[in-house]
Amino acid sequence: MLKVVVGHSDDTDADYAIADVLAQCHTALAGQQPQSGILLSAIDFDYEVMLSHIYKTYPELQLIGGTTDGEVSSQAGFQQDSVVLMLFASDTITIQAGVGPSASQDPLNAAQQAVAQARQGQTEMPVLGLTVAESLHLNSVSILESLQVVLGDQFPLFGGLAGDQARFQQTYQFFNQQVITDSIPILLFFGPLQFSYGMAHGWTPISQRGTISAVGKNSVDTINDKPALDLYDYYLSGLTPSLEYPLAIFEEDSDAFYLRAPVGCDRATGKVQFLVDIPAHVDAQIAHASQTDILAACETATRQALDRYPGNQPAAALMFTCCTRRYLLGTRTEEETQITQRLLPPGLPLAGLYSYGEIAPVTLNEKGRINHETFVLLLLGSH
Repeated sequence: MLKVVVGHSDDTDADYAIADVLAQCHTALAGQQPQSGILLSAIDFDYEVMLSHIYKTYPELQLIGGTTDGEVSSQAGFQQDSVVLMLFASDTITIQAGVGPSASQDPLNAAQQAVAQARQGQTEMPVLGLTVAESLHLNSVSILESLQVVLGDQFPLFGGLAGDQARFQQTYQFFNQQVITDSIPILLFFGPLQFSYGMAHGWTPISQRGTISAVGKNSVDTINDKPALDLYDYYLSGLTPSLEYPLAIFEEDSDAFYLRAPVGCDRATGKVQFLVDIPAHVDAQIAHASQTDILAACETATRQALDRYPGNQPAAALMFTCCTRRYLLGTRTEEETQITQRLLPPGLPLAGLYSYGEIAPVTLNEKGRINHETFVLLLLGSH
C-alpha cells in the first residue's frame, strides 16, 4: 500500500507556514509514519527553520526538494510565496533519497553520488526516480544525461528544475536537513510501484522545417547553413526571438518534438540564444501557442496519465509545469491546477511546482528529456 498526503501553506512566516503544513499532513496520515517526502518552497523562506521543524516531527524522513517559480497542491491550488510538503508512507514500497553536490563542476560525479546514496542498502533495482535539481549554473541537459549514464537511458526519471521566481540568480535544493545549491537531489522508489504520466505543451510549428547546421554554447548559430536569426526574422517580421516563440526540436526522424525557449539573439552574428545547449544536425521549426492552446495541453496531459495508469486508483499526482507557461498565462495560471483537479479522482493528493525545465520522456518508451514550456503530470500508486 502507498499512502500520500499533502500540506500547503501561504503564510509568509516560515515557522507558522511549516507548522500549518505539518499539521495538515499529520491529520491526513492518521497515525501512519511517513518514510519520505518532497518539499517545494518559494524563494524567500528560511529553509533551515522549515527543515528543523520537519525533522523534529519526522526524524527518519528521507527528503528532497527545492525552490520554485510557483507552488501547486490539492490543498490550496496555485500559489506563489508558499510552501508545499508531500509525504509518502508505505509498507511495501521503499523510497530513499540521495544528493550529488557540485553539479556544475562534474555533473556525472554528482549523479553517481546521488544515485549511490539513494540506493544504499538496496539489492533490487529502483523502478522510478524524482529530482528537483539545479538549473542555473550549468547546462541542465548535462544533469539529465549524467543521471541516464548512471541509471540507464530508459530509466523512468521525472521532475522539475529548481527556480527562484524569475530572478535567475540562485536556486536552492533540499536534502534531508541540508539546504544546498548546485546539486542533484534524487528520490528513488523500490518495489511494487505503479505509475503513469502524461505530457503536452500546446505549441504548434508555424515555420518551415529546417536543419540546425551549427550550434554554440546555449546558442543556435545557423539553420540550413544560414544565420538562425534569418528564420525568426522571416516569420516574425524582425521581432526579437522570445519565450512565446520556442523552437520545436525534432530528433530521430520522429514527428514528436520537444521545445527549446529562446532568450535573446545577437544581430551582428545572427545567433539565437537559448536556456540550454541544443544539438546540431536535428530539425527545428518555430512554434507558437495561444493561452487556449496552453490550457488545452494541461487537459491532454492529465487525460494521458489517467488513461495510461495501470492500476485501479492512483495514490497521488505530481505536477511539473514551466515558469514560461505561468508567465504567458498570467491571471489564468490557476486554471492549470483547476483543470487538472477537475479530471483527477476527487480528493487525490496533488503537489507540484512551476520549474525552469520539466523532466519526462516526450513519448512512451523513449529516454527522458529536459523540456521547456511543457506540462507533465505523474501518477503514483501501488499494486
